[in-house]
Order: sequence, then structure tokens, then C-alpha cells
Amino acid sequence: MSQQKALLLEKAKGSFVLSDVPIPKLGPGQLSIKIIAAALNPVDWKIQAWDFIVKSYPAILGTDIAGDVEEVGEGVEGFSKGDKVFAQGFFVHEMAGFQQYTTIPADIVGKIPFNIDYAQAATIPVAFTAASISLLRAQPEGAGLNPTFDLSVSYAGQPALVLGGSTSGGQYAIQLFKLLGFSSIITYASARHTEYLKSLGATHVIERGEVPVANVAEVARKITDAPIKIAYNAVGDSDSRAACVAAVAEGGQVADVNPEAEDPGNGKRVFSMFGSSHHPPHREFGRILWKTLPKLVQDGLIVPTRVEKLPNGLAGIVEGLERMKAGSVSGVKLVVFPQETP
Repeated sequence: MSQQKALLLEKAKGSFVLSDVPIPKLGPGQLSIKIIAAALNPVDWKIQAWDFIVKSYPAILGTDIAGDVEEVGEGVEGFSKGDKVFAQGFFVHEMAGFQQYTTIPADIVGKIPFNIDYAQAATIPVAFTAASISLLRAQPEGAGLNPTFDLSVSYAGQPALVLGGSTSGGQYAIQLFKLLGFSSIITYASARHTEYLKSLGATHVIERGEVPVANVAEVARKITDAPIKIAYNAVGDSDSRAACVAAVAEGGQVADVNPEAEDPGNGKRVFSMFGSSHHPPHREFGRILWKTLPKLVQDGLIVPTRVEKLPNGLAGIVEGLERMKAGSVSGVKLVVFPQETP
């Protein structure tokens, strides 16, 4: 079988269409993966709306992948046909997720732990990688909190702030701060997510419905006596960024999901996160991440985002992206199952 179903973005700012395309050819050092579950991300609808990142059309998007090893490439060790794996895709045909088969370099692929399923595994790669690179990687790419993923590193006694705690990125940032031993993990989110975010590690939830974003910094500083040196902005708009900048102390850092976030130049550092294991400057850190991540999930130290399963395989993606664009998805990850495509 050389053909498969894929969801194509026909042209810049164009429509998504289902089509038959060739299955990507396996190269040395790669795994061919039969995609069982693929998660949707905000960047997918933003690429369609704004025409960025993608270099040529038609394009296949999708970067959260879980499935079975179909074939093992030359030089690859430690994987066999049938292994259940998860990985971060990339915005080129042969490594994208909105199709039935893909190829990913084996050094940035993880085996799915026994305690989660394909759909749960598909919620992890992009958001966890973005949070890890931005918080752990050495400066200037990250905040430098733990560049070697040393699990003995501790920031006991220190506070951290997460805006947008219910987003996928926010949830993984909370868990990473907990893993790093931060004593106060303050997040700004809707009240309905309070108990869940506390179960992930948040110690304080500032309720979005009660506290305007302009007042978050003031409330956060009253929660802790220690200066806030690190904030994670999973929302990415200017108001949330301003709140993070106001909250952190002199010399503090703000990791921002918005690629256009600018450093204010006022003694506080703001930097945009670019969370790709495929990106050459991040590749070595990506290898460490993918060696470490499966055990963290298996041990319950990293918990997948809650899942909402969409019907009709790849055909269900368009409606899911429209819901995300409209802001009607909160606290869950939308997941499709490409092999169920009609």
C-alpha cells in the first residue's frame, strides 16, 4: 500500500480538503509510524488564517502524534515494528500528523508508557516540548532552569506564575514547576478548572472571573513573600504579557507563547518560546527530553491533558479547528483518529 488519506491545506489561507497522497518514504535513522491518534493545536488554525511557518502548499499540518511503529529505518536501535510510540511532528509532508502515516527521526520518539492510551499520549508532545524548552533550556533559547533535565534540581522556597493554566501549555508548565520543586505555583485560570489545576501542582488559582488580568500581578505578589523570578504566559496576548512582566521581580523572566513577544528592556526578560524538538538548536535537548519523558509519564510525574475525542478521523479536524478559533475549547485537547477517516 503506497497511498493514504491526508488532510491538505490547499493554499495559503485556503481550505482544508481530504485527499489521497503517497505514504512518506522511510529514511535512515527514522521510524515509519502508523498514526492512531493526532491532537489539534492552536497553531494549526493560525497557519491557515495567517499563512506563516509553512513554506510550500499544499501542506499537511499536525504535530501531536501517537501510533504504532510500522517500519524501522536503517541504523535505528531500540525500536521494533508494533511498538506504541508518541512524537512531535513537523510542518513538512513527511513528518506531519494530519495523515495516516508519518516518518519521525527515532532519536526524538518516545515509547508510550503502559499507563496511558494513544489519545492521551497525543496530547503531550507539542505542549510539553514547548514548556520544557522555554523553561528548562539554557539561555537565550530558554529560561535555563534545568538544561540537563536533572531530576534532582530544586527551586524550593521560590514561586512561579502561569497565565492560562488550563491551556495545554499551561498545564505542562504547572507540572514542570512542580517537578522542579517550586514551593508556590500560582496560576490564572477559570474557576471551573481550579481543582484540576491544583491536582497538577498549582498551589494557588487566581480566578479569571473575579480578578481582571490587569490586577493579576498585585494579587500574585500578595500570595508569596518571595520575589517571583519566572512566569509562563500560555495566553500570549499583550494584556497577559503585561501582567507577567508586572509580576516578576527585577531580573525576572517571562516565557511567552506569542512568537512576536518583545523584551521590554526594563531589567526583566521576555522571550518567545519555539518548542520544536526538530529545530537544530534544540535537537540535543530534544534527545534528552524524549529519553526522559516516557518515565516521567509512567511514574505519574507528568499527566496528559484531558481528552475530547472527535469523530470521523481526519474529516473531524476542520470543525475542531473552528471551535478552537472561536475560543470554545477549554481545559481539554481535541484528538482525532486518522485510521477512522471515511
